[in-house]
Amino acid sequence: MICCTNTNTALFFSSIDEISPKIWEALGCTRNSYFNPNFLKSLEKNHPEITFSYIILVDDKNEPTAFASIKIIDFELNSIKNDFELLKNIGRKLHVFPDKKPLKLLICGNTFVSGEHGVFIKENQDKKAIIKELAKSINHFVNSDKKLKKQIDAFLLKDFAKESLFISNELKYFSYHPFSVEPNMKLELHTDWQNFDDYLASMKTKFRVKAKKAFKQSAHIRIEEITLINIEEQLPKMTSLYEKVASNAGFNLGSFNLDTYKDLKEKFGENYILKSYWLEDKIVGFISGIINQNSLDAHFVGIDYLLNREHAIYQRMLYDYIEIAINKRLKILNFGRTASEIKSSVGAVPQDLTMYLRHQKTIKNKILKLFLQRVQPTPFQQKFPFKTVETKHEKH
Repeated sequence: MICCTNTNTALFFSSIDEISPKIWEALGCTRNSYFNPNFLKSLEKNHPEITFSYIILVDDKNEPTAFASIKIIDFELNSIKNDFELLKNIGRKLHVFPDKKPLKLLICGNTFVSGEHGVFIKENQDKKAIIKELAKSINHFVNSDKKLKKQIDAFLLKDFAKESLFISNELKYFSYHPFSVEPNMKLELHTDWQNFDDYLASMKTKFRVKAKKAFKQSAHIRIEEITLINIEEQLPKMTSLYEKVASNAGFNLGSFNLDTYKDLKEKFGENYILKSYWLEDKIVGFISGIINQNSLDAHFVGIDYLLNREHAIYQRMLYDYIEIAINKRLKILNFGRTASEIKSSVGAVPQDLTMYLRHQKTIKNKILKLFLQRVQPTPFQQKFPFKTVETKHEKH
């Protein structure tokens, strides 16, 4: 642990184990799974290729006011495709990004899950002041280590929702540039959905027919709970299914090690959802997710694409997530990024997310600003599967 001597406002830790229970208690953040030391430790333990660090901001009485999760990764530019292709190519031509070696990126946020999971601010704090303090602390963290200062190419603070922008826009004063990324697809669960049939009943005929067709196509699929007893034998197959899905994504900040699931299942039990999908004795898919307070967040999935269309594997997974959320009496289902159109066809709506990027070199940072303005999420056709309130009443 290094203490920030110049401002006396931050503590730096290089492992979750160094942070005392007293600090966690003072922050009061552990009810949120993403700021629970068990969750953070699971990621840290299973991803040795990532450098994990943590910043605790403190006030003048040395009381913790905020927590930030920092990761330093080697980002392979060749892994970028689709919308970001242009960004990559121009960036290389203008030497904003290195030609041969990966980009050394410092990220504040969760590299594996979309959403505001990087910074926790304690209640009753001046949030704008905290964000400024965090930006200063990140600078201090890098600049106080000569080796690190030379290595880091860029800084990324990720996934701020629209309602947080009035706070996060403070980062512009520290030369960060905002840009929009693919939205998190979010389904708000109706209070009158007591079971999955109620959900189906609230849909327009066309979408209900589509759901029933997916259930018919997936009728031969057997769904199995993944437990600490059977996970070991399923992990190799799950990993190869996950890699197929990951290689289809336009933008990945890192490869997830599925061994992490063992720790998450052990620490979170029933609140960590893991199910595998089978056709006879062949595993053809899996879903994962966490119950975090009043929401279910979908994490990674694995799909056998060769069998997906015929057996509606992915479509079935989306309905299964919905059924789990309804049965657990949750309020929100976060489907995460990608496949926005199909997620909207089951009722999810986009939640816009903004990231902030800053290049370590001033001139390159100015160039970066120009073409980050051109980065736009892929447009998709939003579907509206639910009956309106009026048509519902007309039916009665």
